[in-house]
Amino acid sequence: MSDAAKMGVMVKGAKYFESFAKADTIVFDKTGTLTEAQPRLACVLTTDGWSEDEVLRLSACLEEHFPHPVARAVVNAARERGLEHRERHAAVEYIVAHGIASSIEGRRAIIGSAHFVFEDEGAQLESDIKEQIESQMQGLSPLYLAVDGTVVGVLGIEDPLKPGVREAIADLHALGVKHVVMLTGDSERTAERIAREAGVDEFKAELLPEDKYAYVERIKSEGRHVAMVGDGVNDSPALGLADVGLAMGGGSDIAKEVADIILTDTDLAAIVRLRRMSQGLIDRLTSSYAKVMLTNSALLALGITGTITPQTSSLLHNGSTIAYSLGNAKAYLR
Repeated sequence: MSDAAKMGVMVKGAKYFESFAKADTIVFDKTGTLTEAQPRLACVLTTDGWSEDEVLRLSACLEEHFPHPVARAVVNAARERGLEHRERHAAVEYIVAHGIASSIEGRRAIIGSAHFVFEDEGAQLESDIKEQIESQMQGLSPLYLAVDGTVVGVLGIEDPLKPGVREAIADLHALGVKHVVMLTGDSERTAERIAREAGVDEFKAELLPEDKYAYVERIKSEGRHVAMVGDGVNDSPALGLADVGLAMGGGSDIAKEVADIILTDTDLAAIVRLRRMSQGLIDRLTSSYAKVMLTNSALLALGITGTITPQTSSLLHNGSTIAYSLGNAKAYLR
């Protein structure tokens, strides 16, 4: 575990090396895991007579209370444009993996995903305008702002892949991982683009935390040995359910608490190094076990046939055990 710590990986128990070495399926959350944890605002689209500044100012007013990467992107964009605001809203309600709701001067204001705004809250937007917005949001994650049930603006959030993601996933495949999956709450179109760039085998879009949990539960029931990698509060249920859960060091406290392994290095190459180390450890243990069994069997046979005395057999048994132990420990004696 000390070697793992030197690589920027904290493993909470030796058994998790074995679990990770055996994993044939790795499930990644998208935001902050495969993508940079520093999304930025790419564009602001408006409807219902609102201006870009009005939409961005109100969005920042709602988002500034939450330490989420997307919230920071919105607040930073408003600050860069010099858009100041005064607190006009009542208590702000944060619905995990959905969005934010509050009341501003007696009007209900919400901001969040399409699922939250349109399905949960029943906000309205003309179909032709919705299609136009979706076409302009290609490759971006849309954040919808609605006031009193009417969508007044959409913020396009850009969250690029981390450097080296595609190479890391290719390396994991080469190290015996049969299936790499990406789960995200983003739209199908955005998820498809990221999945294609990352080189994953499968992706699932527009998921809620309970959907991620259900997905991991289903593939485990199919007999797969599952490792889950995430960084957010909404990843925690799936992290806890997986055979081994890995949390990104820059993620939420609850994700790090639930996970079995914490990556202090946000570079996915750390996962590749951990996989190699875990497999090497298991290979050494398996080899040592086989050698011990072979030696003990041979000594037992020699003792039964009277070729060697019991004292000699005992001495050789203890000597071989010490020799194999020293052989396994040589990496730590350098």
